[in-house]
Amino acid sequence: MSRYSIQPISLEKVRTYPLAGRKSKVTVREFGRAIGGEAARKQGKGKTKEGFFPARPESGIASLRMTTGGNRGKEKTNAEARRAQWLAEKRSRRAVGGTVAELIVSLPRILAGNDLRAVIAAIRKARTGRRTILWGIGGHVIKVGLAPVLIDLLRRGYVSGVAMNGAALVHDFEIALVGNTSEDVEAVLGRGEFGIAEETGLYLNEIAVGAARSGMGMGEAAGKLLSSGRLKVKHPEMSLLMAAYRAGVPVTVHLAIGTDIPHMHRSADGAAMGAATFRDFRLFCALVKRMQPGGVYLNWGSAVVLPEVFLKAVSVARNLGTRLKPITTAHFDFIQHYRPLTNVVKRPTQGRRGKRSASRGYVITGHHEILLPLLAAGLEAGYRK
Repeated sequence: MSRYSIQPISLEKVRTYPLAGRKSKVTVREFGRAIGGEAARKQGKGKTKEGFFPARPESGIASLRMTTGGNRGKEKTNAEARRAQWLAEKRSRRAVGGTVAELIVSLPRILAGNDLRAVIAAIRKARTGRRTILWGIGGHVIKVGLAPVLIDLLRRGYVSGVAMNGAALVHDFEIALVGNTSEDVEAVLGRGEFGIAEETGLYLNEIAVGAARSGMGMGEAAGKLLSSGRLKVKHPEMSLLMAAYRAGVPVTVHLAIGTDIPHMHRSADGAAMGAATFRDFRLFCALVKRMQPGGVYLNWGSAVVLPEVFLKAVSVARNLGTRLKPITTAHFDFIQHYRPLTNVVKRPTQGRRGKRSASRGYVITGHHEILLPLLAAGLEAGYRK
C-alpha cells in the first residue's frame, strides 16, 4: 500500500478520436524510394534509353531528314556530324553525372568522407561474411520516409535485426494502417487531444497484451498483427514491421513507459508492456552476442534509449563469455549527443589497458533523409574500401 496521499490518475475516461481523421504532418506521398525499386522505375518513365538527359532535337537522330538525289551525300555527312556531337554530349553528361560508386570515391579522403566509406565497406564485408548487421532506429527515421529504403536493404541481406524505440513503433504502425503519421502537437495540445488517436492506442496496447500472453516481444507481435488480416492495413508495402516479420528478421521494441502516445490510452497495461519489451531486450542481447566477430551496429537517430540499451546488451554478451571483437559501430544523427557518442561509438569498441582495438566506431552528422539513402546507394553500387 502506498503511503502517498496522491493517487495515480485513471485513464479510463480519456476521450479519443479516429486516427484517419487526425491532421498529420507526414503521409506516404512524401516517402523515399529504394534505388531501382518499382516506384523509382515508375518515377523514371519519362527517361530515354540514354538516361535522364535526352538529346536535344536539333542535335539528335530524331532531327534527321530523308533526302534524295545530289543532296544525299551532304545530308549523310551532316547526319554523321550531328550524331558525333550527340554522342559527345551524352558522354559528357555521363561524366558529369557519374555513378554512385564514383561519388563515394570522390568524397574528400578526410574526416567524414573517410568514415562514410569505412562504414559502407564494413557493412558490405559483414554481409559477404554472413555476419550480423543490426540497425537501431529512432522515430524520425520512419517519420522522414525511410522505411522503403530500409525494407530494400532488408531484402538484399543488409539487415539481421532491427531495434526500435517506442516512437519508431508508433510511426511505422500508423503509416501501415492509414498512410499518415506525426500529428501537429501545437495545434491540439491546448485542447488535450495530443496523442489520443483511438486506433494507435487500442491496437498497440493490444499488441503488448498479446505479446505478453504468447511469449513474444513487441516487435514480433506488431508485425504479426499487421500481417494477420485482422486489420485493414492500407499501406503494407511501407511498413518495416511487416517486411521484417514476413522475412523472419527479428524486430525488438524498447519502450520507456510514459514517453509514447499509447501509454495515455485507457487500454494501456504497464505490466504487459514491461513483459513484452523486457523479452525484446533479452532478444536484442542475443542478437548483439551474434555480432562476434565482425558484426556491425548502426544507431540512427536515437539519442538516449537505444544507446543505453545497446551498451547494456554489450555488457551482457561479454559477461556471458563473448568477446565482441572486432566489431564496427556507427552513429548517424543531425545533432550529436553524449550517449550515442559514448555508449555506441567509444565504449563498446575501445581496447583494454590502453591497447589499440581492432574494433572501430564512427560518427557521421547529417539529416537521415539524405544520409541513409546515400549509404544505401553506396551499398547498392558495390563500393569497396
